[in-house]
Amino acid sequence: MATDLFGGDPRGNAPDPRRSSRSRGRAKEQRERKRRRRRSIGVLAVALVMVLGAAYVVVELMGGFFNGGSATAGSVEDYPGPGHGNVTVTVKPGDTGAQMAATLVEAGVVGSSKAFNKAFAANPAGASIQPGTYSMLLEMKASDAIVALLDPASRVSFKVTIPEGLNQAQTLAKISEKTLIPVDQLTAAIADPASIGLPAEAGGNVEGWLFPATYDVEPGSTAASVLSQMTAQTIKQLQDKGVPQDQWETVLTKASIVEREARLDEDRYKVARGIENRLERGLRLQIDSTTAYGLGVTRAPTPAENNDPGNAYSTYTHVGLPPGPISSPGAVSIDAVMHPAEGPWIFWVTVNPVTGETLFTDSSEEQNANIQKLRDWNAANGK
Repeated sequence: MATDLFGGDPRGNAPDPRRSSRSRGRAKEQRERKRRRRRSIGVLAVALVMVLGAAYVVVELMGGFFNGGSATAGSVEDYPGPGHGNVTVTVKPGDTGAQMAATLVEAGVVGSSKAFNKAFAANPAGASIQPGTYSMLLEMKASDAIVALLDPASRVSFKVTIPEGLNQAQTLAKISEKTLIPVDQLTAAIADPASIGLPAEAGGNVEGWLFPATYDVEPGSTAASVLSQMTAQTIKQLQDKGVPQDQWETVLTKASIVEREARLDEDRYKVARGIENRLERGLRLQIDSTTAYGLGVTRAPTPAENNDPGNAYSTYTHVGLPPGPISSPGAVSIDAVMHPAEGPWIFWVTVNPVTGETLFTDSSEEQNANIQKLRDWNAANGK
């Protein structure tokens, strides 16, 4: 039968079109559910990857919190130490323990402010930590960081030693040599007296106010900051020795001459007395070192140079003190001016430049004989 061959209904009935439509709808719905299921799985997979990635970043950044390894500042309370690597940190003048803690945490030296503050409070010497730049390890135990800050060997600085008796130009050259600050920058700072703390009593002249001492100069220091240390130290010396403020410049001028005229500390008090005796008698000081300063030389002046009235620093032609200091005097020379030895001396001469032996007298004849001793020494030593 033809209907059998082509799948017709054996009962001769035609297919129900409504049933066929419902079947196709169910199939389409099943396909949509599968597509939605696949999309959901894909979204979940992407979200899972993102979560795992974020977790990886957190673990990397905060790994030290879980396993004691490297950590960002503040992720651990305290490191076990001893630390590793190297970093420099700066303790600023006036920093409290809490401010030091914040600096060290930020630099990665200590794990937390809490740990540092606890160690700071436990160490009685902590309060004596000095301002400066320090070389420290990373991830130190807080108590070890305190010890390191108290150790002078941890300080990162240039040691600049200014000997007594140098003049302004020599002092600036020495500072530049040790700190690599150009001389022109130092000269520019001097041209602005307020920037270096030069008091009004100096009259704008820095000569004599750059106190000779050894200074710690921090990396990155400016010309003004270095020179400010030196003028501040001069002011401190004058105050400590009870020098009246209106006498600061005068005392420094006298002390600068003492510094250049005497080699031995005990002789400085005698030179100071000799200067006072001459001034009190209205005599010219007749000191070679003042003339040499006015000439800008370090050698002994000639008689003609000593007697040149055009040189304001010639104490052979001008009565009284020179216009200002001729060098940077040390503490002993300042003290000598304030407490000169008792004696009648108005003459002195160093008869042995090697040993510094200096002879004092109030007699012109003895002075001439002493000068001859110096000449004899020079002749014997090829001078």
